Amino acid sequence: MKIINIHKRVIQQPKPEFAKLFNTLATENDMIVATDKWSPIKLDKGLQVGSKGGHGPIKYFVTEFKPEKSITFQFDMPGFNGFHRFELTELATNKTEISHIIDMITTGSATLKWTLAIRWLHDTYIEDAFDKVENHLTKDKKSSNWNLWVRILRRLIKPKRK
Repeated sequence: MKIINIHKRVIQQPKPEFAKLFNTLATENDMIVATDKWSPIKLDKGLQVGSKGGHGPIKYFVTEFKPEKSITFQFDMPGFNGFHRFELTELATNKTEISHIIDMITTGSATLKWTLAIRWLHDTYIEDAFDKVENHLTKDKKSSNWNLWVRILRRLIKPKRK
């Protein structure tokens, strides 16, 4: 199944402020991922091409890293053929867009896993991450609500938190 999944958020802050946060991805002081709610991203060599890791059961490796611009991860799991990417885009001097894109083809049981569980958990994971970024950069505090299916899935799989 062909999957294109895009999340975007525009925040009224200059791109250099985002870049400071972006460079903490997959570190002990990750300012992107909501590690209080979700598994952290772990990479064996940090933010560099070839680094392997993932978050929770999702495995991938870094195929491209453009500091202060984007990082692209290639999935490293059976049935998940494609990539996901975080990207920063300056829209104006004090206006930046953060986005996360998945572009992949699933096969076999991966299609069922994506449709029933991973998609729902992923969407919430990214919105929680964007809330964390926005809360760090602005005075207005964001907190996305989890839908009923995500709450049920979380109870069923009991993810490990760090």
